[in-house]
Amino acid sequence: MRSADERRFEVLRAIVADFVATKEPIGSKTLVERHNLGVSSATVRNDMAVLEAEGYITQPHTSSGRIPTEKGYREFVDRLDDIKPLSAPERAAIQRFLEGGVDLDDVLRRAVKLLAQLTRQVAIVQYPTLTTSSVRHLEVVPLTPAKLLLVVITDTGRVDQRIVELGDTLDEFEVSRLRDLLGQALEGKPLAAASVAVSDLASQIQGDVRLANAVGRAATVLVETLVEHREERLVLGGTANLTRNTADFGGQLRQVLEALEEQVVVLRLLAAQQEAGKVTVRIGHETEAEEMACASVVSTAYGSGGKVFGGMGVVGPTRMDYPGTMANVAAVALYIGEVLGSR
Repeated sequence: MRSADERRFEVLRAIVADFVATKEPIGSKTLVERHNLGVSSATVRNDMAVLEAEGYITQPHTSSGRIPTEKGYREFVDRLDDIKPLSAPERAAIQRFLEGGVDLDDVLRRAVKLLAQLTRQVAIVQYPTLTTSSVRHLEVVPLTPAKLLLVVITDTGRVDQRIVELGDTLDEFEVSRLRDLLGQALEGKPLAAASVAVSDLASQIQGDVRLANAVGRAATVLVETLVEHREERLVLGGTANLTRNTADFGGQLRQVLEALEEQVVVLRLLAAQQEAGKVTVRIGHETEAEEMACASVVSTAYGSGGKVFGGMGVVGPTRMDYPGTMANVAAVALYIGEVLGSR
């Protein structure tokens, strides 16, 4: 026989499911009709009274049914079983769509578009953070005899291009030597270590003033590229989805949109997500941001080979399909990491 706690949780779960689906407060009679709870309407009413007294549900209007509170949603999420995986066809469709991205920018744009469509919320993906990246390849492209294009490609797929004015001319052989020297100093190293290695490079060259000067100028530009940028970049998609559920935000939709635009709050929430495969749900005031008090954030990290590249997730109202949203966030994160890690 179920305990009273288990029975009440079944009632809470039914209220959450119905309210998410209908946006309407749920009464005891409706619960008994829609769900096989195995108890009478009187028992359900008693259970609802206990749930309300304990703060899991509330009555928005006199004589109306009940709706979940933040505490009720939290209990519901905490007692979910493992995230239900998507079907094989769903996973294959996500993988094919992301694999069609031609570069990092395209993959991330595709990811937010897909996640916004799947969840009907705002999707957010953080660009791979430089602190977790290593230099995969450095290319040196002569633009003129006295001007070079440096292309730094990280193992997270991030590409930075910088132009170097040499102040002198280099022939083809000298450009080749420069390419080899810079490549040996940088490739395969984490960005912090690569920055140190390239900054020490010019002092190691003896007897070739022109090459040493070119290495010094290139190193100055590269150090600026390799040092962690203070500003982070986000890709957002599906902002219009929030406007379809204006009533869910209790008159605070503008504050949520402003927080998304400014990005600071969202970056902080994503930065706290450091474990790929683990989905975190922050509901209402758990975001610790007043402008997001009426919203929920479902987030995870994406990466490959045990390395975290960045964070991602969705923002929506607290009245959210948490199981479905969590499953979609987890699946898209998995395939972003696989696609970027294989390039």
